[in-house]
Amino acid sequence: MTSPTLRPPDELARGDFEMVVRRLADDLAYGMDVSRFVGSGLEYAKSRPYEQGDPIKMIDWKITARTNRPYVKEYETLKRTSLVILIDTSASMSITSTATSKHDLAVWIGAAIGLIGLRRMSPVALVGGGERETRFEPSLLRSDLWQALEPLRVGVLTEKTRLAERLRDASLRLDRSSLLVVLSDLHDPDAIDALRNAGHRHETLAIHLVDPAERGRLRAGFVRAAEAESGATFLAHGRTSWVSEEHVSSELVRSGVASLTLHTDRPFVAPLRQFLAFRPATGGGRG
Repeated sequence: MTSPTLRPPDELARGDFEMVVRRLADDLAYGMDVSRFVGSGLEYAKSRPYEQGDPIKMIDWKITARTNRPYVKEYETLKRTSLVILIDTSASMSITSTATSKHDLAVWIGAAIGLIGLRRMSPVALVGGGERETRFEPSLLRSDLWQALEPLRVGVLTEKTRLAERLRDASLRLDRSSLLVVLSDLHDPDAIDALRNAGHRHETLAIHLVDPAERGRLRAGFVRAAEAESGATFLAHGRTSWVSEEHVSSELVRSGVASLTLHTDRPFVAPLRQFLAFRPATGGGRG
């Protein structure tokens, strides 16, 4: 039986995708009040006497009570940190040996992280890492997040990867240091180099998604298979590990990219919450 932490079947059966994402965002945001994940868009500057036309919600009630005159709070607008979420939609993300595919997990997590960013006043852009064209324009509107996500929700088994290309493009198009979050199985051979380059300009996080079959957990003897995106055929055993998690992790560390590996057959909320709230500083985004 699949853990409800991995796949919330009741909501999905009813088509309540947004409810699933909101619940996941609430779960991930718990305990992140002091996180460096994204900043608030406003910072208190001072209070001044009330002027006609000032909104009532801006009244500083403490100073008003102390002086017996109405005062309002003024805020400084901070430089908002843009949040760019790159969801890998290539074919290998949809091939799965479990009820939850890597593609499912990437879409849910990407949408939830985007929702957290919007709640904290960070403009969000959601970009596909496959062949599907997506609009790149960070926005504070929740409707733009859902609109960008909609064409990426369904996996396509013939889609080639453009992860490295999209990551390079996003990194260059951002005019100030931003936060890049990449959700992928990192099958694109150029992905690590692209992450390394992005990490020089921006704070870059990689969430590496792994299916149990890639760890040699496929219940089969010898199998003839084809690589999802290149079409290259090969012969392997069901106990063959096709992904070296340690190698990927060490390469990302050497690249200065904070990373987390999530498995489609294991609970992911707690480790992901821990990673987002307390991830190590990467030193990225100095430019």
